[in-house]
Amino acid sequence: MSTARSTALPLPPATGAWQEGDPPGRRAWVALAEPLPLEGGGSLPGVRIAYETWGRLAADGANAVLVLHALTGDSHAAGPAGPGHPSAGWWDALIGPGRAFDTRRWFVVAPNVLGGCQGTTGPASAGPGGAPWGPSFPYLTQRDQVAAEARLADALGIGRWAAVVGGSMGGMRALEWAVSRPERTGSLLVLACPAAASAEQIAWGAVQIGAIRSDPGWRGGSYHRAGPGGGPHRGLGVARRIAHVTYRSEPELAARFGGGPQPGEHPWRGGRYQVESYLDHHAEKLVRRFDAGSYIALTEAMNGHDVGRDRGGVRAALSRVRMPTLVAGVGSDRLYPPAQQAELAAAIPGADRPRTVESPYGHDGFLIETGQVGALVRELLAEAGQYGSGSSAR
Repeated sequence: MSTARSTALPLPPATGAWQEGDPPGRRAWVALAEPLPLEGGGSLPGVRIAYETWGRLAADGANAVLVLHALTGDSHAAGPAGPGHPSAGWWDALIGPGRAFDTRRWFVVAPNVLGGCQGTTGPASAGPGGAPWGPSFPYLTQRDQVAAEARLADALGIGRWAAVVGGSMGGMRALEWAVSRPERTGSLLVLACPAAASAEQIAWGAVQIGAIRSDPGWRGGSYHRAGPGGGPHRGLGVARRIAHVTYRSEPELAARFGGGPQPGEHPWRGGRYQVESYLDHHAEKLVRRFDAGSYIALTEAMNGHDVGRDRGGVRAALSRVRMPTLVAGVGSDRLYPPAQQAELAAAIPGADRPRTVESPYGHDGFLIETGQVGALVRELLAEAGQYGSGSSAR
């Protein structure tokens, strides 16, 4: 696997995490007054949650919608790239006036997940002594992350979400919201995720974690204060390459790249194939905007995803999900195949038939096929609106 990097670019930073003193962008923050108890024992003190909002909250709070991001996403679900935001909004086409999440009616909230690296407390954040948490950052589960999001909702005065929506890792948390807090989840849209991580999915995650930890720049997790090029950017780049292959479909890669070399390069002389160049590009982008410690923390949380743990199994847990629910998979997804979403829909009492997002792009179709996803969002919110109070936004 190629680890080539353009010599025209400066060395990547030790961490691509948002840091104190960086432009805040559209973010706001909530600081939790009390330490957050963790499922595995102990608690996490000093938690801050970064979030962004669009629209206005109704006087009774009944128009609030929670949108949950995937592994390398963040709170910037809509809006351009700019100071404080290295990437444009990952669902920009869906959020705004007249769009699927119509902000003339709905108050949309997108938090950066606990353990993330774009403003919410994570391994790159300052710990109790002022230094980055680094290897001292605790193991997190999806339930810990949802508990933090519930604290955010409390701080915003939102007792019940009209809808909770998420794809991939965000879908895992959306499921946890519906199972652990059904009274606070008015309706649910789950995209491209399972009820529990499978052995193969855990294996993919473990390989990526291993790639990061095997990089000498990992330094046992204590790399955050290293200079440019001093962090585990090679290992993080390899992890991203591995992940990106699972995010796309084989037919798409074949159609786009085939087995051809990158123009002007010869693999038999140390050059790259076109598909290698493509993976190098995505690795280079990620190491400049993400943190390796966060990547591990979030991947471990995804590997531990199981809505049935200590709840009598998956079916018993999903029997609590009686709110209006849409479950959809991507037809070409080889990471979280549609059969897993069919199992979810069959086990959730409030679910309609499973839906399929038709796409050649594999798992990433839930981000790319905004027309089809937008239709699902509109359908869900139309039903959610029937249960709302109809109060005007304040």
